[in-house]
Amino acid sequence: MRILVVEDNLDIAANIMDFLEASGYSPDHAPDGICGMHLALTQHFDVIVLDLMLPGMDGLTLCSHLRERGDNTPILMLTARDTLPDKVAGFDAGTDDYLVKPFALKELFVRVRALGQRNRGSSGQVLRVADLELNLGTFEVTRAGHPLELNKVGIRILRCLMEASPNVVTRDELTWQIWQDQPPGSDALRSHIYHLRQVVDKPFPSHLLQTLRGVGYRLVSSHESHPRSF
Repeated sequence: MRILVVEDNLDIAANIMDFLEASGYSPDHAPDGICGMHLALTQHFDVIVLDLMLPGMDGLTLCSHLRERGDNTPILMLTARDTLPDKVAGFDAGTDDYLVKPFALKELFVRVRALGQRNRGSSGQVLRVADLELNLGTFEVTRAGHPLELNKVGIRILRCLMEASPNVVTRDELTWQIWQDQPPGSDALRSHIYHLRQVVDKPFPSHLLQTLRGVGYRLVSSHESHPRSF
């Protein structure tokens, strides 16, 4: 499993990372909330270990932003605050579990493992357009049985298009679904669509991803397809 550890205390982060790595997991580290948000939105993780008090963006805000964007990655929140109102605030923000500092690394590992296992079994739904498939439980993407490698933004765009298929999703709708009111730049969506097309269409004889100039994008199977405009 891939684990994102968002923790500004470098000693605590190093201990967590070392323990998770020794347990066979693949941990990544973000030293502040802004970096954690960026990694969470652009890469796939099975579980996020999230400190509450962070520079740049606190854990509650980060958690809330991820949930608002439809990111359901399980979150284990770490904090020194152990009162009931503090815990309620964490759960209201969307965290899945709560661990109070100081804690035993073994307990953290058990909680991370439980969240990861629960997430893998939480959804067996598979979206399909022609021979393209997206598993909503594992976020694995395949076409004609071949696994495809996409980053987190690519998967989010693909999910939007597959759920809407064969209808068109406008550029504004896609931008809102992925970044809401904080798009990274005017060419960001175009760049991600280009990369998505390189992975999903270029290696295959039939093309599924269509661009409707001045409107948006859609995914269609070959028998529904019309000439693409660029």
